[in-house]
Amino acid sequence: MKRFLSAILMTAAFANAQQIKELRFEGLLHLSNDIAQEITGIHPGEPIDIEKVDEAIRRLFAQGYFKDIWVTEEHGILTFHFKEKPVISQILFSGYGENKRDELLSAIGLHKGDIYDEAKIEKAEALIRGTIEAEGFFDTVVETEVTPLETGSVKVEFKINKGENIIIKKLNLCGAEHLEKEDIESVMANRERDFMGWMWGFNDGKVKIDQLKYEAPRIRDLYMRHGYLDAKVEDPLLRVDFNQYAAILDFKIEEGEVYTVKDVQIDLAKAVIDPVILKDELKVEPGDTFNIDDLRKDMEKIKERIANMGYAFVRVVPDFSKDEKEHTTVVKYKVFPGDKVYIRDVVISGNTRTLDRVVRREIFLAPGDLYNLTDMKDSKSALMRTGYFENVVIDERRVSENQMDLVVNVKEAQTGNIMVGGGYSSYDGIIFNASINDRNIFGSGLSVGLSTDLSKHRTNFNFNITNPRIWDSEYSAGFNIYNSEYESYDYTEKRFGGSITFGRQIARYWHASVMYQYYSTSMSDLDPNFPDYDFYNNNDFVTSAGTLSLRFNNTDDYYLPRHGMIFGISSQFAGLGGDAEYNKNYMNFSIFQGMEDYINYDLILRYKARLGFFGYDDKLPVSAKFYMGGVRTVRGYESGSIGGIVEGEDYYYRTGGKYTFSNSVEASVPLLEAAKMRLAFFLDYGMIGDDDFNEYERAGTGAVIEWFSPMGPISLIFAYPLMKEDGDKTSNFEFTMGQQF
Repeated sequence: MKRFLSAILMTAAFANAQQIKELRFEGLLHLSNDIAQEITGIHPGEPIDIEKVDEAIRRLFAQGYFKDIWVTEEHGILTFHFKEKPVISQILFSGYGENKRDELLSAIGLHKGDIYDEAKIEKAEALIRGTIEAEGFFDTVVETEVTPLETGSVKVEFKINKGENIIIKKLNLCGAEHLEKEDIESVMANRERDFMGWMWGFNDGKVKIDQLKYEAPRIRDLYMRHGYLDAKVEDPLLRVDFNQYAAILDFKIEEGEVYTVKDVQIDLAKAVIDPVILKDELKVEPGDTFNIDDLRKDMEKIKERIANMGYAFVRVVPDFSKDEKEHTTVVKYKVFPGDKVYIRDVVISGNTRTLDRVVRREIFLAPGDLYNLTDMKDSKSALMRTGYFENVVIDERRVSENQMDLVVNVKEAQTGNIMVGGGYSSYDGIIFNASINDRNIFGSGLSVGLSTDLSKHRTNFNFNITNPRIWDSEYSAGFNIYNSEYESYDYTEKRFGGSITFGRQIARYWHASVMYQYYSTSMSDLDPNFPDYDFYNNNDFVTSAGTLSLRFNNTDDYYLPRHGMIFGISSQFAGLGGDAEYNKNYMNFSIFQGMEDYINYDLILRYKARLGFFGYDDKLPVSAKFYMGGVRTVRGYESGSIGGIVEGEDYYYRTGGKYTFSNSVEASVPLLEAAKMRLAFFLDYGMIGDDDFNEYERAGTGAVIEWFSPMGPISLIFAYPLMKEDGDKTSNFEFTMGQQF
């Protein structure tokens, strides 16, 4: 009735061509009155024009904020009334997608705080169906329930019935004669279902619709890796039986002949380097079977070699000259170097906590430097190795033909925490831990830590501080002080002491250091049958030692390396005063290889090895010898429980070893990506002895949950001992915090 009366008044006003005295806007939330008036194009003093008012309403509706708009006029006052669309305050998914909330929200483009719009909701429903069907689910039903809330906003709930999976019962590769079906399937996302396909590691046969368009190029690429330059693969035909939710997937393949490389040529648009030097570094050589993978690697080699000479915008274009009768090809690399490029500026971005200079000192390129691709890649790896950053992206911004800016975007990681926690060990019982530590305190790059460990058999207090780059130089320094008491299986050891370390970066990946440590040790609760009982029991002895160390590290991340190697060697000389006299040598080696570039899956393979031996042992405390077992050597056995044994009728003592070797093979795969959780499988093998390495041999296997928790990296280790013998102390569960995976 109100709108009807308003319409009558408006009609009368329009009939009299009354002038507008004032414009008013009622019910606006998302627009200001000034903006609304600007959109209408109507101003006080103008005569009321019904067509202009209609156009104003259309313009306001086009903003997308309003459910209804009407206009009234009274005594020359023109009032626009608005009923705004509600705001979405909650978005829920039920039936399917509760664990994929972030993925679905990203797909549909809806966010909390958006204006509710039915057209957007319908589009979101279609996008959800498309996302789920891309995973192989058909007949997906998506319904939306909108619930008004007391605040005036609405809750939007998408109720999803994901339908059924289509299973590929048969894969036909028509025309494939020279490559095995298993080899072709290895590069495909859509595969024929294996027997017992429901088991982990077997092909489940589920159709992945979004990947179908990529299958033909993948198969053709595989053929080109084996020299089939003329291979043709038609788009797939998927025949679906919707009654059985089963499918047959067909590919038509023309293999052609295998081509060999007749010649390799390099055509440089500008003579910046001798082509002979480039050819000596290539994998593709005359006489080889053509391999497209080798060609791509050669292109990258050429590009990096030229880019390292300052030609940042170098282009490498491959060309083939095929002889279809002889089935040979001439491979030609056309190289366009462009101009030499210099760094105009290096811009640091994203570091809300870490000081600019801490970031900048890890970057191997500075303003005025000639561009170098290897330096840029190494800069990213060096920043990730600090452990200060979760991610680093270096953008190259072209300024001119011969200048560029480097924009270093960092996403900072949590480097400090205050932690109170605990655990349980079959030997130590309940373990209590408390620590305050920060690898990058106040963003300065300094590492400071204070920790304590308390359990039935162990008490430990430790304080350390390290500056990895004194005054941003190549030099480092560290200090550590500790006080501990440990009830071993055969004795109680108390130790108090500390160390001071100085080091220097001697090359890009190499670091050398010298450490001096001094500590006093006392041992008690020894059985009279224990070797050297009179020397150890209730006697304090002092160790004063210097250690020389050399370390190589070119990995791409501190906690979770996917590429690179770590190698370290140290030699400790005790006898710089004190009671102990010995030379203890230790080496460690780790190599990491991410497989995602090769198999399109985030699998990380690791190999870790450790070797220790004594050069001389004139006065060697039993506590300084090597022991095996635990997370650092062979998992499945209690820490330090494997070593030299002295055995009698009524006693059995572990006295450590003078020689030890242990190694591990690991495979890490994603578990819950949203929770930053991975699952690793391992096999450990080690040996230890007093006179030789292999006096005692043990092995262990199991799985590790690797979790980037809010408190930092945590490893939950579930182990099973292999090669177990009587008297061994085993451990099926352990955990570590803040250590490299």
